[in-house]
Amino acid sequence: MSAASAHRVKSARTLLVNAVELLRQPGSRRRIDTAVAVGALDLTDDRLIGDVAVRLDVTSTLDDVIVTGHLAVARHDTCRRCLAAIDDTLRVDVDERYREQPSPDDDAFPIVNGQIDLTPMVREEVLLALPAAPLCRDDCPGLCATCGADLAAGPCACATAERDERWAVLDQLRLD
Repeated sequence: MSAASAHRVKSARTLLVNAVELLRQPGSRRRIDTAVAVGALDLTDDRLIGDVAVRLDVTSTLDDVIVTGHLAVARHDTCRRCLAAIDDTLRVDVDERYREQPSPDDDAFPIVNGQIDLTPMVREEVLLALPAAPLCRDDCPGLCATCGADLAAGPCACATAERDERWAVLDQLRLD
C-alpha cells in the first residue's frame, strides 16, 4: 500500500496499526485521523476535557516505522500566579519511532506481534505536554502577596507601602 490511506478509529483499543503490511513495503504510509475519549486512553487528569484529536501519519522505513503528526485536546486549568481560569487547546507535535526489537538504549516504542499500538504513545505525549506550572500568559504578574489584588488589572495600593527593613542594607550594595 504505497498511497496514503485514511483510517478512522472509534476507541483507543483500535489505535492499532498492522506493522507487517507497512514493513513489507518500505515507504508505505497510513493516515490515522480520529478522536479518542480521554478516558479510553487512561488519562485521569481532570484538566483534560473531551476527546483527544489524533492526526498521525505512519510511514515505514527499512528497519522501523515513523509516526509523525499532531494531537490536540481541550484543557481547563488554573494559572499558578493569578488563579485565573485557563481554557485552551493543548497541541502536541508527534515524531516517534517504532521498532520490532528496540534496544534498552533506544527511545523507540516496540512493535508487538506485528502490531503498533499507538495508545501508550498518545497517552505519554499528552501527559508530557501538560504544563507543570500553567500560566494564563507568560508575563502574568500574579497576585499581590499582601492584599491579593490581581496585578494584571493594575498596581495595588500596598505595592510599595510595606518593606522588610532587615533587607535595607542590601539597597546600599553596588554591583558595578
